[in-house]
Amino acid sequence: MRLNELSDNPGATKARLRVGRGIGSGKGKTAGRGVKGQKSRSGVAINGYEGGQMPIYMRLPKRGFNKPNQKKYAELSIRRLEQAIEAGVLDLKKDVDATALVLAGIIRRPLDGVRLIGAGKISSAVNLKITGATAGATKIVEKAKGSVTIVEGKPAKVEKSSAKTAEKPVKKAAAPKKAAPKADAPKVEKKPAAKKEAPKKAAPKKAAPKKADAKADDLTKISGIGPVFAKRLAEEGITTYLQVTKLTAKKIAELDEKLELKNNITNDDWPAQAKALMDAKK
Repeated sequence: MRLNELSDNPGATKARLRVGRGIGSGKGKTAGRGVKGQKSRSGVAINGYEGGQMPIYMRLPKRGFNKPNQKKYAELSIRRLEQAIEAGVLDLKKDVDATALVLAGIIRRPLDGVRLIGAGKISSAVNLKITGATAGATKIVEKAKGSVTIVEGKPAKVEKSSAKTAEKPVKKAAAPKKAAPKADAPKVEKKPAAKKEAPKKAAPKKAAPKKADAKADDLTKISGIGPVFAKRLAEEGITTYLQVTKLTAKKIAELDEKLELKNNITNDDWPAQAKALMDAKK
């Protein structure tokens, strides 16, 4: 026997079926996909389609690898522990457990236990009794001549009232001092205080009678004065024909420049028109 004569058992390997190689092959033309329809097209992946109803893979609840009874730990970092030690909120002479950490305000609540994590340095020795700790965090505590004791079981809940009382120690009320007996002093009769007279209110001043405003005329009847110009002249206090007739050349020039009328007053001869309208009004 030679190497080129070696072969596997008959039927152990099978060649892939090559479709679309002519109708004589039995799998030509439509290549086994049938005639027309959605499944005969390329790019279609129906797989879990169930004819319009919700597929079974969507109907079933998804749990995956999430444990339904997974425990949640309160994480305590080395940096936060060092801050508490420097602040002096921990009693390092006693064992520090979850209750002590909550009362000191280092963690908010113990949850299912306290777990020490992180990296850094600790300045003082501390004896921790907690649920868990990483290998690196344990070495840091032991390097500072402290210890980490793993305690099983869920820590007891700490009431907020007890936490507040621990943070703020109640001061004992000082005993009331006894007043020394006073010597009998001569009684002095108090004179009744003189009544102060209330200040008289000043009489309200009578408002001066307002002068009746002159009835405004329709200045738009003057050639060259539109509603806009009439409004602008009213802002300058010119509302009647009489006031227009009293306009002097100087005043006309001032209005011409101020209102930017471009010599409309002089060209249209407004005073003369106003006088004619006054005569017609009479």
